[in-house]
Amino acid sequence: MAQLLAVGDELRQAADHGRVCALAAQGQRDLQRCLAAHPAVFADGPFDATLTSSIALAIAFSAPWCDAAELRLTNRAVLWGFALDWQVDRLATSAAELDRLVQGQLAAADGAPAATNDPLAQFLADFRADLAAVPAFATLGGAWLAAVDRTLEAMRREWHWKTGVRDRLQPPPTLVEYLGNADNLACTVVNVAHFVRTGGADTPAGLDRLVVASDAVQRALRLVNDLSTYERDLRWGDLNAIMLVDDRSVVEQELTRLVGQAIDLIGELRADCPREATYLTRQLGYTTGFYRSTDFWGVS
Repeated sequence: MAQLLAVGDELRQAADHGRVCALAAQGQRDLQRCLAAHPAVFADGPFDATLTSSIALAIAFSAPWCDAAELRLTNRAVLWGFALDWQVDRLATSAAELDRLVQGQLAAADGAPAATNDPLAQFLADFRADLAAVPAFATLGGAWLAAVDRTLEAMRREWHWKTGVRDRLQPPPTLVEYLGNADNLACTVVNVAHFVRTGGADTPAGLDRLVVASDAVQRALRLVNDLSTYERDLRWGDLNAIMLVDDRSVVEQELTRLVGQAIDLIGELRADCPREATYLTRQLGYTTGFYRSTDFWGVS
């Protein structure tokens, strides 16, 4: 009897994993359609099927209670974050070019028509139109726009840091300054879009606290990412937390502290926003496990 019960548990667990992976497969198919519909944005090299699969799996395992329709915009928000990061870090060659990119994104996020020569802004304008069709956008749309603004400014700030350090015009930021700029990870901006699309009746009242907890998760994941991608960042000439301290262990200790802080803040939300709290917890855990073995970017 005990053996039959154990087999039954294994079957149920495997079936649940299969269901979540099927949810991710549906998300990946939608993201692949995005790549095909916006070839000027999604270059063949970095934006491949492995990236879209990794995005869809991360979101499906973070919110496995949702269906594919509910996760469609969350997946697309992550894809926009990757495209923005690529254009800022790899394609922008001057401060003026970067400013035009940021201004185009801000305008699209605010509802302005995108310029025909700005395909990334066109992608964001389409995303914004879909998000604005969600009833909760009427009250929560301002929070999403603020998160977009923070993300864009953080990416612009890091570009200037990186360029200034490379050209020996300024010292690198401190670890405290670097973590204060963690919006460049584009995690909270995705989470706010997710809360707008999938949140319950209690979400508007709790959104400010959810953003605070999401920011704590974002800071922790900034270090999770850096600990995994240090060698690649050296090759690419990107900033990395390990470059800002004398010993890698400083970053590891700070990550432990930030994870504890995030868990505490999430715990304070469980009574009022249980589903969102679980989403943030699973996001933190899944992404930490993912980066132990691989990276989202498939280019060296």
